Amino acid sequence: MKNLKAIIFDAYGTLFDVNSAAEKCKSKIGDKWENFANYWRTTQLEYTWLRSMMSRHKNFWQITEDSLDKSMKKFKIQNNMRSELLDLYKILSPYPEVKETLKQLKNKNYKIAILSNGTPSLLNELVEKNDMKNLFDDIFSIEEVGIFKPSSKVYEIPVIKYKIDKGEIAFLSSNTWDISGGGNFGYNCFWVNRNNDVFDNLDYSPKYELKNLNELLDII
Repeated sequence: MKNLKAIIFDAYGTLFDVNSAAEKCKSKIGDKWENFANYWRTTQLEYTWLRSMMSRHKNFWQITEDSLDKSMKKFKIQNNMRSELLDLYKILSPYPEVKETLKQLKNKNYKIAILSNGTPSLLNELVEKNDMKNLFDDIFSIEEVGIFKPSSKVYEIPVIKYKIDKGEIAFLSSNTWDISGGGNFGYNCFWVNRNNDVFDNLDYSPKYELKNLNELLDII
């Protein structure tokens, strides 16, 4: 693609496996671990949207805790697992192809950044623990504007920082609502469809649909 100056990645579900915390505890949680992980994630996202709509902001870590508490009650998981699950969430595993793809992109003349709902401290710890700090030029958090994606205020953050046009940004996310938000804002959006999902009807179709980040290297 021509005229691209920055490649921006969502973090949770795109670079890092949001189910990996529960998966590491599956011997304790049992067969319901995956349903529990999906419920935790869905509740977490719902809380970000609802708090944005109500103008009752809490940061992403507080929402992660609140959504975990509800999910543990729903799936009758013992309270003594709370700390372990939260600690594991801070060091979520990256998807297998992520590091190598980022290393190859780093050799090209683009700004490489994360744009995430996560807090700055949470995101920094996540990339440091996974030895990925040197692969990003910037890590942008919604805490700069105090509202969660898909608010246009969030997608504007890297535009202001890099002093570039919306159309000079490639944005990658596995979350369809995030792609719709970024696309309607004006990004060139690449949907990372890891789970063979169906895209939302929200007035935007992604420029490209990828199975994983490796496929980005054939396009950029």
